[in-house]
Amino acid sequence: MMKIKAFNYITGYFQEKLIELTEENPSKFLIGRHPNCDFVLNSPEVSRIHGIILYQENEYYYIDLASTDGSKINNIEVTVNESILLQLGDIIRIGDFIVLFESEKLLSQSDSELFFSAETSIIPNTNQQRETELTVKCCDIIEETDDVKTFRLVADPPILFNDVSFNYKPGQFVILNLEIGGKQVKRPYSISSSPSRPYNLEITVKRVWAPQNQPYLSPGLVSNWLHDYFKVGDKIKISPPIGDFNYFENSHKKLLFISAGSGITPLMSMSRWLCDTNANISVIFVYSARTQQDIIFREELELMAAKYSNFKLAINLTGKEFDLNWTGYKGRLNETMLLEIAPDLIERVAYVCGSESFLESVQSMLGKLKFPMHNFYQESFGFSKDEKTASIPDSQAIVVFSKSEQEVICDANETILEAAQREAISLPYGCQMGVCGQCKLRKVSGKVNYEKDFGCDDDYVLTCVAKVAENVVIEG
Repeated sequence: MMKIKAFNYITGYFQEKLIELTEENPSKFLIGRHPNCDFVLNSPEVSRIHGIILYQENEYYYIDLASTDGSKINNIEVTVNESILLQLGDIIRIGDFIVLFESEKLLSQSDSELFFSAETSIIPNTNQQRETELTVKCCDIIEETDDVKTFRLVADPPILFNDVSFNYKPGQFVILNLEIGGKQVKRPYSISSSPSRPYNLEITVKRVWAPQNQPYLSPGLVSNWLHDYFKVGDKIKISPPIGDFNYFENSHKKLLFISAGSGITPLMSMSRWLCDTNANISVIFVYSARTQQDIIFREELELMAAKYSNFKLAINLTGKEFDLNWTGYKGRLNETMLLEIAPDLIERVAYVCGSESFLESVQSMLGKLKFPMHNFYQESFGFSKDEKTASIPDSQAIVVFSKSEQEVICDANETILEAAQREAISLPYGCQMGVCGQCKLRKVSGKVNYEKDFGCDDDYVLTCVAKVAENVVIEG
């Protein structure tokens, strides 16, 4: 016995059904648009009688019955009238539908376990994906708020964003590689779309202003360039997806998502995936914004909360002046507010994303509420406190690059990569978060410090996050 699930990633429609074909009951299982089919997929791209599933000698087979738009199994075009053996976790694409097959051995598991199982996930093994950059083209720009835009991207040449060459987990990010002012610039951006909607890849970008008390600091170079100059039809290059801030390694049934500002993007990707796949998982989504006008994805979040009983939304406004018609939470997130929103928070796994000050505040709150911190995951957006502070350094050290015979004076508050870029010394880099490993160079001598454990061997240096503790010699 097999279980068949179909999800339309355009409309969000989801259905499932048991296939009870046996040697004693060898009736055919028809798939198509016609209402008399055993599994009806109602879409113009689906033929009236599109395909058939047969059961022979304890195996299941799929045959495309000369459909108009064809079928794909694991992204490989199916030859008409050819009998294809179905394996556990195979994905059939019929029109806008993703059709997933699961064996009877999995029927005792919950829907969430099925969708997030490594064997049955509709996201292919990330070890198979490309190591090179992908060219993407902007096909649409969505004004989320006055200073936030979503850039909808398609691959050029076209691919689906969940096939072997490029697939991602909700919550991961990509590195944009573009040219600004004649110089190559790389910046990481979280993916806000979900792999359950594989036609497009979306990044949601907030315009960056210099702090009011430090107007001399340069605002976000890439974010503002995207807002001002990147338009529909333009192309850029992106890295393969990167990052461990995602739900896939966690099978917990109760989640707590907390974010502020543009930190909402990876959590929105996770939420879209959970809702699209109809996962049997409870989500409490807490979001902090300054005003109603600053709430990113507001309409979609409210729709998700109305449509899915296991998705609870709570928004608090932090601005000093509140709209008179706002009946939600007011003021900065605090322990009392958090307990009112999520009284069972100690039973949940928390994913938190925002500025470093926001992360520190939430972490402190959860600590006071006796939250089990082994269930706490975070990702930082924006400048760190050190980067915001233009202070005189406590000490300096010299970094020597042995291959190029160049050296640079490195302040205690800047990373080796920042010091090198300041002196126009070219070093490889990617995410600038210590995750992707593109900046890793061999250390010949000296000592460096990290703000947290990045798992880097002592013989190497992650230049994008390493700060010098004494004079350092690096192969570079």
